[in-house]
Amino acid sequence: MKHIGLSLAALLLSACGGGGLDGTPCTGGCGEPVAVRLDVADVEKVLAQGIAEAQARNAAATLAVVDRVGNVLGVFRMNGADVSVDVDSGRGVVGGLEGISVIPDSLAAISKAITGAYLSTEGNAFSSRTAGQIVQPFFNPGETGQPGGPLFGVQFSSLPCSDLMRRVGPSRPGVGPQRSPLGLSADPGGFPLYRDGVPVGGIGVIADSRYGIDLDVRDLDSDLDELIALAAQRGYAPPDDRRADHITVDGKTLRYSDATSADLRSTATPAPTFASLDGSAGTRLAVRGYTASGDSALRAGTAFGRAESGVRRASNAALAALDGFVLVGAGDVERYPASAGGDAVSLGSAAPLAANEVQVLLEEALKIANRARAQIRRPLSSQARVSIAVTDSHGSLLGLVRSRDAPLFGTDVALQKARSVAFFSNPAAAADLAATPDTQYLAAGTTARIADYLPAYRSFIGQPTALADGAYAYAARSLGNLARPYFPDGVADSSEAGPLSKPIADWSVFSTGLQLDLVNSAIIKHAVFVLGGGSDVAVGACTALPNAPGASQSRLGNGLQIFAGGMPIYRGSQLVGAIGVSGDGIDQDDMIAFLGLHNAGQRLGGAIGNAPAAMRADLLSHGGSALRYVQCPQAPFLDSDEQRVCEGK
Repeated sequence: MKHIGLSLAALLLSACGGGGLDGTPCTGGCGEPVAVRLDVADVEKVLAQGIAEAQARNAAATLAVVDRVGNVLGVFRMNGADVSVDVDSGRGVVGGLEGISVIPDSLAAISKAITGAYLSTEGNAFSSRTAGQIVQPFFNPGETGQPGGPLFGVQFSSLPCSDLMRRVGPSRPGVGPQRSPLGLSADPGGFPLYRDGVPVGGIGVIADSRYGIDLDVRDLDSDLDELIALAAQRGYAPPDDRRADHITVDGKTLRYSDATSADLRSTATPAPTFASLDGSAGTRLAVRGYTASGDSALRAGTAFGRAESGVRRASNAALAALDGFVLVGAGDVERYPASAGGDAVSLGSAAPLAANEVQVLLEEALKIANRARAQIRRPLSSQARVSIAVTDSHGSLLGLVRSRDAPLFGTDVALQKARSVAFFSNPAAAADLAATPDTQYLAAGTTARIADYLPAYRSFIGQPTALADGAYAYAARSLGNLARPYFPDGVADSSEAGPLSKPIADWSVFSTGLQLDLVNSAIIKHAVFVLGGGSDVAVGACTALPNAPGASQSRLGNGLQIFAGGMPIYRGSQLVGAIGVSGDGIDQDDMIAFLGLHNAGQRLGGAIGNAPAAMRADLLSHGGSALRYVQCPQAPFLDSDEQRVCEGK
């Protein structure tokens, strides 16, 4: 049954089926005016196709299907499938999450499915293999001497402890975006699901019992998880021209899948029915924390862009005029309308951000996004589509808006970026780090001391009172420089890592440094909860940092993020908040945050603005290499030929 009514051109293009079209007219509005979602029959078909491929390979897999906002619609474990996975990057690293062998198979499959869904839009289709390509120390992985992946660190986002991400209620599906049990997955085997050019969810598969990553993209792998997931995706594939392998970043083509339809051993027709497999080939699973107790039933998904999904058009007139979208909860109540800062106790004589200032920040950043040329979307010359978050200096979320069809992953990441720059630009950061308890590496049986990052940081930048004096403003790009295993970034013969990173010999995507160490305990606690032990990690308890003054959680309630797209907000020389942007290329994210803040300050008569130039972290250096503060793209706008648009601001 067809799910949507589109333009005549779209209907002609979609006549051949639900996915894998050569092209599509969809640029963000094909889900309107008629709802597009996965029905139960769709979930059954996806699972049955994956099970059939696994059977054809004499393999046993666990499969998960989610909708676009991360609701778990079904999990199926085949007979003989391993019930847990080994976390193993393949780098021989000891520490962090490496070597853990008790992570439930269901969590790996769900995380892969969510990754495929959250990274994809009507303008781009990315997989968990794509994610693995863009989070490693070199881009491309295996090509030494190249800068790190553009989304370096994104794997630790949408975490199960996040205060922004939703948790399953008494019934499914609910409003999203829903949390991901292991964050975003870099392990092949997660794909988006589409109907007629519209992303409607994701499929995730674990069959090889190893939760890892492809360390070298210069060859083609035969990955069991990916092969089964590709078969499951039949009929729900993205349009070909939206796939990652049609999109370039820094002149390099992204990877979508090493598997092709020619590699599959099962046939699309006749495909077995799910009813013929349910109970005989395996069983449906209820997953604690992701389905209600004992509820293993398959469910239909939500229609993205409508209140039922948790993401809908803004009702605020100014944001609606800019085609903005917002997050809503039960009853269609907006979750994060513009509100005033609550951090007056920390600001001295400076006033907290006012609600009207937050509103102007959201509007001006969204205006820049609407003008900006997208990096990762097709067709070419599309608008950038992003999420924008504004916080006070304590990290409290004061307002959030999304562009139409912005990828879901950027929602949590935008907040992480804002909080991260507010934290490191705050004179309370040193005391908070020093007071944070150690974390235990489960498999290694060793302890990581959070407090040790502080003296290492100070020594590295030659500032003995750094993070205690508020003397420097750190952008998210600056933090990224300091949190990578090579300093300067991508210099393979460098003997130094940034002070927030582990040395390259001890680094992996599962053991990064401060970013992982802050959330390590929360991830483990959640996995133990899913296994039936103890209570779940509390909302907003991603880190064990002290609570901000007068707050019920720390300044990094959803974790630390370390790639570009966040700027601290100043009132004169006083930090009063931060803005984070995520969803497109990192230079676009940087520009939208930086110029959005600059233009908001101009509109508000100079009441707020970017950090004074004399305070910016690009004045700091190590070994002759300066940190970076902001980097804006070339020819960034669709409506002008302006260049160097961020200079002098």
